[in-house]
Amino acid sequence: MTEDFTDVTPKSVAPVDLALLQRLNTIGVISYVLHLLVAVAAMVPGAQFGTTLLVVALLIDWTQRDSAEGTWHASHFRYRIRSVVTAGVLYLVTLPLWALLLLPGMIAWIIISVWFLYRIATGFIAMNKGQEIHA
Repeated sequence: MTEDFTDVTPKSVAPVDLALLQRLNTIGVISYVLHLLVAVAAMVPGAQFGTTLLVVALLIDWTQRDSAEGTWHASHFRYRIRSVVTAGVLYLVTLPLWALLLLPGMIAWIIISVWFLYRIATGFIAMNKGQEIHA
């Protein structure tokens, strides 16, 4: 035990590009707001304008994700892309329920929409705290 623990100065800290982090944060906020609008619209009957906004948000995330590599923002780009792709696949898989029986299709889509809204809200909160998001 010859180590001095009273010295609390950081040994090596990687330089941080604050302009990059601020730009990524702005992009993240825009993307999360678009996702949130889509998620809320999916819960409101007749407000299904969300497909266009979702495609715009997905394109933003897809094109900007490389610039976030090496930062905590990269996890948010992956998280949003995975959320959209997963929700899209689930909507497509449950689409036949609408054709066969209205009620099961409606229930399935409500469950998917609530899940999507939860993921987007959770990610937005984590981003505002400056934390990575996992899963």
